[in-house]
Amino acid sequence: MNRRDFVKQSALLSAASFLLPSSEVFGKSRLIENIGIQFFSLPKMLENDFPGTLKMLSKMGYKEVELYGPYTFSTDAARKSWDAVTPSLGFKGSGFFGHTAAEVKGLMKQNGLTVPSMHTDLDTLQNRMDKLGEAAHALGAEFVVLPAIPEDKRKTLDDYKRLAEAFNKIGESAKKNGVKFAYHNHGYGWKAVNGQVPIKLILDGTDPSLVFLEMDLYWTTAAGVDPIVLLEKYKNRYRLMHVKDMSKKVHFSGDGGDSKQWIELFPYMTTAGNGVLDLKKILPKAKENGVKHFIVEQDIVAHPEIALKKSCDYLASL
Repeated sequence: MNRRDFVKQSALLSAASFLLPSSEVFGKSRLIENIGIQFFSLPKMLENDFPGTLKMLSKMGYKEVELYGPYTFSTDAARKSWDAVTPSLGFKGSGFFGHTAAEVKGLMKQNGLTVPSMHTDLDTLQNRMDKLGEAAHALGAEFVVLPAIPEDKRKTLDDYKRLAEAFNKIGESAKKNGVKFAYHNHGYGWKAVNGQVPIKLILDGTDPSLVFLEMDLYWTTAAGVDPIVLLEKYKNRYRLMHVKDMSKKVHFSGDGGDSKQWIELFPYMTTAGNGVLDLKKILPKAKENGVKHFIVEQDIVAHPEIALKKSCDYLASL
């Protein structure tokens, strides 16, 4: 190579380093090949322009999306419960946002997106698994996920024991319908009650082949639990992860069992890589211990077109 060619190629490489993640410039494989986004991060944009928002997410670099319910096939109780909270949320959209499963699948394909998982409610999981499974198959989703346990179902240790039994049954039903059931942890159930940690009654009392897990990094940390310890103890059970960051390390004022405590911590949620969580250590450990889907979630974040791009860029750089 002569000096002129060398200088030219060096200049091109230098320019590329400003435009592309370092992993692409130097041929290093990314930690996360297909970065995901939970739809609850930008519900208003999806409600106002579903096709346009999918196009925006694709351009940002997202490859996977996770839906949230209710859906048209969800139980009446689930949809009534949603209708009761939407006035305070400021939006009504959920599920397929007025489209059919086939239409959503088509729009996803147009934008190079896939749907690995769908969030839904306990009642629908227990009573409409056939419809849920049908929708999951139409979209290509592998997991149907419970994002939260109703407050009246988690008041006592016996409640958690009953939930473990219920989760096993849901897992069996999911398997029969060709999908996998996963539970997404929130902030409650981590404080010991009479010497027992409620959530561990679920983790240890469910069949690992039927009940999988989705870790929410933010709420796990807020509960004072080390995510790496959980990932290693329950290896290959955590298949999905909600990736968030904290502007500073904060914990629940109590047991994390009510919305007041969650709302207190929302101001500390920030874009991935912009906070104090050691994502460069946690995420490789997650992948090593079985996590397949890394999903950005910044609950109803302001300016999602900016915040979600920053999170995606950070994860793409790892």
